[in-house]
Amino acid sequence: MTDFRDPLDSIRDHPFDSALSERYLVYALSTITARSLPDLRDGLKPVHRRLLWAMRLLRLEPAGANPDILVSNPARNTTGYKKCARVVGDVIGKYHPHGDASVYDAMVRLAQDFSLRTPLVDGQGNFGNIDGDNAAAMRYTEARLTQAAADLMAGLDQGTVDFRPTYNGEDEEPEVFPGLFPNLLANGASGIAVGMATSIPPHNVAEILDAASLLIDQPDADHAALMAIVRGPDFPTGGLLVDPPSLISDAYASGRGSMRVRARWHKEDEGRGTWVAVIDEIPFQVQKGKLIEQIAALINDKKLPILADVRDESDAVLRIVLEPRARTVDPDVLMDSLFRLSDLEVRFPLNMNVLGADRTPRVMGLGDVLKAWLIHQIDVLVRRARHRIEQVEGRLELLEGYIVAYLNLDRVIEIIRTEDEPKPVMMAEFQLTDRQAEAILNMRLRSLRKLEEMELRRERDDLAKEREELQKLVESPARQRTRLKKDIAALRARYAPESGIGARRTAVEEAAPAREIPLEAMIEREPITVIMSQRGWIRAMKGHVDLGSTDALKFKEGDGPAFAFHAQTTDKLLLFGSDGRVFTLGADKLPGGRGFGEPVRLMIDLANETGIVALMSARTGGKLLLAASDGRGFVADMAEIIAETRKGRQVVNLKDKAVLKVVRAIASGADTVAVMGDNRKLVIFPLSELPEMTRGQGVTLQRYRDGGLADATTLVLADGLSWTMGGESGRTRTETDLLPWRSARGAGGRMPPNGFPRDNRFG
Repeated sequence: MTDFRDPLDSIRDHPFDSALSERYLVYALSTITARSLPDLRDGLKPVHRRLLWAMRLLRLEPAGANPDILVSNPARNTTGYKKCARVVGDVIGKYHPHGDASVYDAMVRLAQDFSLRTPLVDGQGNFGNIDGDNAAAMRYTEARLTQAAADLMAGLDQGTVDFRPTYNGEDEEPEVFPGLFPNLLANGASGIAVGMATSIPPHNVAEILDAASLLIDQPDADHAALMAIVRGPDFPTGGLLVDPPSLISDAYASGRGSMRVRARWHKEDEGRGTWVAVIDEIPFQVQKGKLIEQIAALINDKKLPILADVRDESDAVLRIVLEPRARTVDPDVLMDSLFRLSDLEVRFPLNMNVLGADRTPRVMGLGDVLKAWLIHQIDVLVRRARHRIEQVEGRLELLEGYIVAYLNLDRVIEIIRTEDEPKPVMMAEFQLTDRQAEAILNMRLRSLRKLEEMELRRERDDLAKEREELQKLVESPARQRTRLKKDIAALRARYAPESGIGARRTAVEEAAPAREIPLEAMIEREPITVIMSQRGWIRAMKGHVDLGSTDALKFKEGDGPAFAFHAQTTDKLLLFGSDGRVFTLGADKLPGGRGFGEPVRLMIDLANETGIVALMSARTGGKLLLAASDGRGFVADMAEIIAETRKGRQVVNLKDKAVLKVVRAIASGADTVAVMGDNRKLVIFPLSELPEMTRGQGVTLQRYRDGGLADATTLVLADGLSWTMGGESGRTRTETDLLPWRSARGAGGRMPPNGFPRDNRFG
């Protein structure tokens, strides 16, 4: 009878928050311990370890590998390549049940010499490049192990580490690799887990091994002694480490920090005073293609006016050429600007968060990482010795049996020929063990006849001596340290600085942070003439043209001149609106003077109903007299009112219907202010009575019953007040006796001297 059950019977009530937290915790732990963080002992994540293990089982040992790390069967030793698709298939089918794309991406990175300081996979085919191009599909590429990978896996067949069942229980895989190659620090690691991350830069193998040797001799060596050996990261793409050594040391002491990495460049002369800057090395993990696009964008957006062009002339050797705008450009200024504005200088984070032997994540300093790694290597050394002792004892047992068989060869042959069950007879007669008797019975007759007592005794004595030495090694920590140091020295010889792969690539050269270069320093200084029409059309003509020339100052029909003055392309122009706002224009960004220019309102957010009161060049140390139509005003420093955005900057606060009326540069040595009202009253008072402000209404300059302020200016009291006479003569009249009009600030004033212009303006 079929048992029908209601599926709802298996549903149990459970609080949602606790169920969610429990399941998320399982996911988080899995991400931390089995995906994102590297193991301190071999520096690998599970996917990388499984890739290398699968390649080892596929007999992809490197060419010329050390015979000690190869398997015992010579038929398995090969130097050929196999398709990456075969490797990835084995990995995801036997060990790592994840997507093939992620596994292949991990394999590709292990083969990239610009991603790993010492690659673990020897790739054949397109494995991507520093431009950021992807690798070819796995069906096209081939791979085998490198010598470094072989060094990392050395000892796997010698009982040095534990093995665990694969996810489906059909095979076994090592929990960790035992080899002496210090992969964690040599190649670094990066990953983002749940609530934690790791970022370990690559280092020079010889330096790491030297520091480990120091800790073997001096377990209490301080951090400074280690940093004297390990100078900092050694990136595969080279570059310069420009932070102070003290800052780098502090980061390694705590395991957290960051370091500035800068591109390496040099200047190339091209004759006749011209030159280019050539980038030889770029920072680690910066894609060359995106870097060039970034620099090109700076040129197109005119954010770096002193740079004219960027070219990629790379082949097998990286070469990025930067062409300056002019031969007069300072190379250091150009490069400092690029270091600030592009990825020619980056900050690499240091976060040495790793999984220890107990699978617990923790952030460790350099000394702690090396000490933990040495503990692992001592454990590997002892386990290898014990494994070898077991092998030696097993062989010695057989040799003793062979010697007995040699000494009693005729009787052994007779027993084998006459007895139906020779094994128990031999064991009883010669006191042999089961293994010894079985080994003798399994030997061919030819082998029995060739047994030689001297050879057997010599091999037995050699093995006995070896066992004695191994036993001393297992029992003596001092011998273990000596043997480990000897092994480290042998490995260091392979990765010594004199070798091709061992030479340091990243130089440690302290440099100050890139300077913030003023815009003026990036612009070629050239004379121009700035012209603005009454309708607000602005342009800049090359050179200092004659301001009285009608040919030069041409305008549209119905329009006319408003402002015209000489300037330089490095100047910043101040434009004052009648609403009291100040806008800043770059003189180098003005439209050319061939046409009528462009409306200035397209360059700044100036409302159509707002009039333009003044346009002038800002000068260093320059002061301005600002006055509104209601008779209030103050003094402002030009440098303090420069606006950086299109919206400008509110400088003069206005009340009611008042507007900004006067903007005048204060002449050098001026000590007096003269103010003229619409009521044709003049008042003169000391300039010192005006406050200097960056924003506000100011103070009352002149009091009015009717009308408002007409004009204001500054002068040197001893020189008197001058104004231009009317007519075509262009004569100037000066009134030196100004005592009748001198008073305190805010007075009503008196009628001006005879002959003062009827428009109530100082000119």
